[in-house]
Amino acid sequence: MRLKRWVKVRPEVHPLAGAGRRRLGWWGETLALWWLRAKGMRLVARNWRCSLGELDLVMRDGETLVFVEVKTRTSHNAGLPEEAVGSGKRERLYRLAQAFLASQRCGQVPCRFDVVAVSFAGPLPRLRHIPAAFSGSAARNSLCQR
Repeated sequence: MRLKRWVKVRPEVHPLAGAGRRRLGWWGETLALWWLRAKGMRLVARNWRCSLGELDLVMRDGETLVFVEVKTRTSHNAGLPEEAVGSGKRERLYRLAQAFLASQRCGQVPCRFDVVAVSFAGPLPRLRHIPAAFSGSAARNSLCQR
């Protein structure tokens, strides 16, 4: 009879640490969706895609359309999750929002750009919601008023 060799799991390593980027991203987006729904927002679209890229979540907060970028990390070695949304990513999100609004024929609707940072660096996931994370110029913010 052969005994199975037991693998000892180090407590400082999170179970999702070895997960692929898609799986990790899916978990982060799912937690963010639950979190935002608990705050009273309604889901409009999830993983909306076009030739320009993908919007993680599009939510409705009252009359406001909210474009949500979710960033998920298993450690802080590369910085905090929200720090990964730089100027290039913001520009891409603005263009994606314009494409979404054009495809949905939304008309004039107030909108904003939020970031949800999900961290699996500890034993439990931590979420941080940053409403109106992008405080761009008036011209950029008026794109939703077309």
